[in-house]
Amino acid sequence: MASTSLLKFISRGTLPDLRALGASVFVPNPHSIPRSLPLFTGKVAAGFPSPADDYVEKNLDLNDLLVQKPAATFFVRAQGESMLGAGIHPNDILVVDRSIDPVAGKVVICTINGELTVKRLEREHDRWKLKAENPAFPDIPLTDDLELVVWGVVTNVIHSI
Repeated sequence: MASTSLLKFISRGTLPDLRALGASVFVPNPHSIPRSLPLFTGKVAAGFPSPADDYVEKNLDLNDLLVQKPAATFFVRAQGESMLGAGIHPNDILVVDRSIDPVAGKVVICTINGELTVKRLEREHDRWKLKAENPAFPDIPLTDDLELVVWGVVTNVIHSI
């Protein structure tokens, strides 16, 4: 599939009804009251401990951090283990931005023949594919016989530990 023909698969219109596909979808509420929490200037050492720094840099609203374009953003829950290598686990919430161009290397939400999936968009030897980030799952070569619609690019992953 040539790079220009990939553009015919990109959906830029109204967001299709993901609920019809059985996905858990959330859309940001543009009228929500901002909820700010303190962001400390000190960083937490993941190696050796360092002295605590209790100075508050600013207050942080997670909407400001996670949602750049509210009108183009939606949230969807991940299912399955094909993207574990990208840090996407079952039941994680994916923040998806429809205004970002789906280019090689980006993790995208798309439908393939009506089935919703999340994969990394890759280009190899002038061919496009959807790459799984778990060796137990096959990549999906993009061929002209597939009905593919790219819904958006994953910008953040929210998961509990």
